[in-house]
Amino acid sequence: MPDTRRGVLYGVAAYTMWGLFPLYWPLLKPSGAVEILAHRMVWSLVVVIAVLTVRRHWSWIRTITGRQLILLALAAVTVSVNWGVYIYAVNAGHVVEGALGYFINPLVSVLFGVLIFRERLRRWQWIAVGLGALAVLILALDYGRLPWIALVLAFSFGTYGLIKKAAGVGSAESLTIETLVLLVPALGYLLVLQANGTGTFGNHGLGHALLLVAAGLITAVPLMLFTASTLRVPLTVIGLLQYIAPVLQFLCGVLIVHETMPASRWAGFVVVWLALSVFTWDSARSARTSRLERAAALETV
Repeated sequence: MPDTRRGVLYGVAAYTMWGLFPLYWPLLKPSGAVEILAHRMVWSLVVVIAVLTVRRHWSWIRTITGRQLILLALAAVTVSVNWGVYIYAVNAGHVVEGALGYFINPLVSVLFGVLIFRERLRRWQWIAVGLGALAVLILALDYGRLPWIALVLAFSFGTYGLIKKAAGVGSAESLTIETLVLLVPALGYLLVLQANGTGTFGNHGLGHALLLVAAGLITAVPLMLFTASTLRVPLTVIGLLQYIAPVLQFLCGVLIVHETMPASRWAGFVVVWLALSVFTWDSARSARTSRLERAAALETV
């Protein structure tokens, strides 16, 4: 199979798994969001250690710098916020609002580019960001509050991406360090729960315990598939694939969880989708123009 096609399949698999997460977290009830998050941290570490052991890939530890350790510790805190809020959103019946967070995440990344890296946006990028802000306003009026779940998810995941990019460490390796940073508080919290009798692990049957353990597997597998995809396909393709996850999450919220979708909420999502359409079209157009310019430059050499 050509490497590019394999990369696309890896990407589709990763985003599909992320998109189906709303079907998994409710299976872990009566575990609370924080307990699920702690199990996710602990068992993710077990999975990535197993992967690195099979690959016999431990030499990278000697190359990690102090700066990278600090950045990955910050990444660990950021992703724990993202994971915890998303688990809460799903189990509290806010699947659609959670999907909104990942819909607007690309626009947040663009905003970070302006605020942090002083990037200059193209006209259509500004239009996309403006439409995204309008959508948030419409949905704030619909909810009667700011869609804080969506905003926390979008900004935390965007921040996580920025930190991981600055750290420059591979996915399995960085996830190992991140989960090691979180291991002590996560394991300590779980031990306290078990000691005072409020923990659910082992108290609701073998099936429930196995589902908690599997939280680590479903965390690590799509992340590694995603990394394998980014190594094989252009970022423009990744940009298109990333919409698979929030689309599936949205469909889960509307068709399976049957969340209420009044006309005003539909209007807000339509504006979000319009913003993403403008953003995607402009990104594809810019990438095509850049390729043509490079080809023309090579022909003149």
